[in-house]
Amino acid sequence: MKNNKTRTLCEAAIFIAMAEILSFIKLYEFPNGGSVTLEMLPIILFAVRYGCGWGAGAGFVFGTVTYLIGNKFSIDWTTIICDYFLAFTALGFGAGLLARRKWSVFYGTVIGGVLRFLAHYIIGAVVWGKYMPDEFFGMTMTSPWFYSLLYNGSYMLPSIILCLVVFAALYKPLKKYFTAEDLKLAQ
Repeated sequence: MKNNKTRTLCEAAIFIAMAEILSFIKLYEFPNGGSVTLEMLPIILFAVRYGCGWGAGAGFVFGTVTYLIGNKFSIDWTTIICDYFLAFTALGFGAGLLARRKWSVFYGTVIGGVLRFLAHYIIGAVVWGKYMPDEFFGMTMTSPWFYSLLYNGSYMLPSIILCLVVFAALYKPLKKYFTAEDLKLAQ
């Protein structure tokens, strides 16, 4: 049992480090935070291997590390809590809900990605909405909820799709890792 916990903690550290590295490789970055990256990929993979408890923990640690050493963008304590701690904890929790199943990486990407989006969406409307521009994507902005939907959706949706594409490309050769079959063999 102790070896299993040690292995899990070591994998968590490796996956969190990989996620942090991927967070610096940005395909596109928005001016007020949020970017299209593959940073969710390792957290999702870890969560689908070990479940929602471990996944939420890894997401929380990743959010903390990202805030402390990453490109942080916040205006007060609520944005720090929601955009970093809560959003990535929700990602790991949601991704781990259907752990160790045949299509877990795909379900986990969608569920975890949507939960992460919801955290960004709510704080975006409640706090960031005060700084809403008059015009965004060529549309007149009148509602902070609509602005938050557009802003956060414009980087979260491509990030979710990008993760799904990478998982689809790697599914066949890495299936035993995506379904955690290798963990069953190690016991």
